[in-house]
Amino acid sequence: MLSSWAAVAQDDLGQAANDPTASVTAIQLQDFYTYNYHNDEDATKNLLQFRAAIPFQLGGVDNIFRVTLPYVTESPSGRTGWSDATIFNLATFEQPWGRFGVGAVALLPTGSDGLSAEKWGIGPAAGFIASADWGLWGVFNQNIFTVGGDESMPDVNISIIQPIVNVSLGNGWSLGTSDMSITYDWEADQWSSLPLGVAINKLQPIGDTPVQFTLAYEHNFADAGVMPADTLNFTAKLLFP
Repeated sequence: MLSSWAAVAQDDLGQAANDPTASVTAIQLQDFYTYNYHNDEDATKNLLQFRAAIPFQLGGVDNIFRVTLPYVTESPSGRTGWSDATIFNLATFEQPWGRFGVGAVALLPTGSDGLSAEKWGIGPAAGFIASADWGLWGVFNQNIFTVGGDESMPDVNISIIQPIVNVSLGNGWSLGTSDMSITYDWEADQWSSLPLGVAINKLQPIGDTPVQFTLAYEHNFADAGVMPADTLNFTAKLLFP
């Protein structure tokens, strides 16, 4: 409610919105529009993504459960529909300098025909966020390794590194890195995503609910094959502190 949101400093809540280890319930709606591809000047893609993060306690330890559901509305292949879901659970531990977390991530082959890897995957996840006078910084890592699925499809064995930097500008505004999911494909033995991007965020109450709006741009330097080059992202994240 507004009273509980007002009890927390606006900038502090804005920083928590950018912290994947923060114990804040959040519902996130995102739109990713890739308007430029490497090696195919006519290709475009649009992806809608729903994400929910739910904190809870287990055995006195803070945990965060997160589910991500992507829906492709436009793709270079012309296929549209649900893509594969991912879930993760992170146990988090407070420290004088910030917070760190360890847990696991899983890939579920829930996607539509032609948009699913058709593989089950699981692996470790870990990360930390350090607080500073100017904002926060940290790194988040996820690893997915195939454990089953359609044997005719290639395995999914990837590691993702996400650097996080967010600078508070005051009055609910902040500036930081985009999603920047740097991805190494162990099957192809190459970097499949080398993004560099920036995001501007604004925390704004709508009724009784604080909502963070984000506009981001990202360029992917990995250009082996037909790969996304330039992507715009708009996000609305509803927070329930």
